[in-house]
Amino acid sequence: MTEQRLMKDGLGPAAIARIGKSLAQVVPQFNARQFQRDAEQGLEPLELKARVHHLIEVLHRHYDLPFKKLSRYLQDLPEVWDRGSAADNKAAFAAWPLIDYVAVHGLQHPREALQTLEKLTPLFSAEFAIRPFIQAHTELTYAQLLDWCEHPSEHVRRLASEGSRPRLPWGMRLPQFIQNPEPLKNILQQLKADDSLYVRRSVANNLNDISKDNPEWMLQLCKSWVADKHVHTDWIVKHALRSLIKAGDARAFPLLGYSATNHAIKCTLELDKKSLRLGESLAFSCTLSGGSSEQALVVDYLIYFMKANGRLAPKVFKLKNICWGDSATLVINKSHGFKPITTRRYYSGEHQLAIQVNGKEVARQSFYLSL
Repeated sequence: MTEQRLMKDGLGPAAIARIGKSLAQVVPQFNARQFQRDAEQGLEPLELKARVHHLIEVLHRHYDLPFKKLSRYLQDLPEVWDRGSAADNKAAFAAWPLIDYVAVHGLQHPREALQTLEKLTPLFSAEFAIRPFIQAHTELTYAQLLDWCEHPSEHVRRLASEGSRPRLPWGMRLPQFIQNPEPLKNILQQLKADDSLYVRRSVANNLNDISKDNPEWMLQLCKSWVADKHVHTDWIVKHALRSLIKAGDARAFPLLGYSATNHAIKCTLELDKKSLRLGESLAFSCTLSGGSSEQALVVDYLIYFMKANGRLAPKVFKLKNICWGDSATLVINKSHGFKPITTRRYYSGEHQLAIQVNGKEVARQSFYLSL
């Protein structure tokens, strides 16, 4: 059986060898062998992000050049870059410390740094590296992001959207856009009908970020895009609204063609047991009835999990999207497993399961979970 590779293995000895080999072709007097020896020292116990920081430090010791001069060499790197094996889904990680090096040591030289990120982002997205420049050199970087929206490379166009996400996972937050997303509008407008799905997915992710702090602003923009009736923007809106839909925000449903109200839908909810132990599953059945007109509905279920403080906190799970007819009755059966997972800690006590239709809760039952 093949041993499963960890994320951090994307910055292991093989990647370091590729970094050294490539840099030696563009940076004068770069000692690839010595770099590899120094880079591998102390590498093994480090996790992925720590390896990025470690390699940035080692690179800085071996470059021994002013950033303005070094940046010209780094911009030639894509022409000689060793991309590794196409079968290795972590091969692109090798470029990560090189790109983040620009954010650490090029921050005082923003024009040269931004030019370098533009050249390097096709190797591994510079979405993390661009963010310190948005913070420290706001006007210059914002103007560059707008220019990149018209770049021939989809990687550079995507950087304009992904790099400006207010809440990019693993990336530093951008509090100015969390507080006021209006500056992002010009970027998103330019990219909303981009030919590249890679770019459009980033636009949707940016909007989804915005929805967590400024839902009304985001909904108004999506509403204007829906009016465009463009196939690309329809796709973006659908994916951008996913957090609001999951949270049951009633304002989001009409934008996706679902009914604004549930027209007095009634729900009968039955659980197959009132108590269970961790590792078991809870089966349930919900019967929907009473619809008075044809409508499109999103039916979800919520588990109200017991937390450490004794309070219940809901998490939404998808159940079914339906087209509802006059006087119809629908029975939906489902089972939810309470198995140990690394992303959730369970606590003994009363939990609850609820059904919501287009964001409105219509039934709830309690059950007891024992560890």
